[in-house]
Amino acid sequence: MTDTVRVQILAIRDTGLTNMFDVTTVQRLALDRGFYELVCYLEEHRREYAHFIMTGKA
Repeated sequence: MTDTVRVQILAIRDTGLTNMFDVTTVQRLALDRGFYELVCYLEEHRREYAHFIMTGKA
């Protein structure tokens, strides 16, 4: 996980607009904000993303 993706995940989390395990909504919110790196990351690395959400460790 790159620093850019980590920052983008935290920015989406900080909005409070979705449950972070609702990956489809996270992707939509990311796309709306121009977080294209996060959108792509979620397509290819869902397990790593879930691990980060649960533990805070990349």
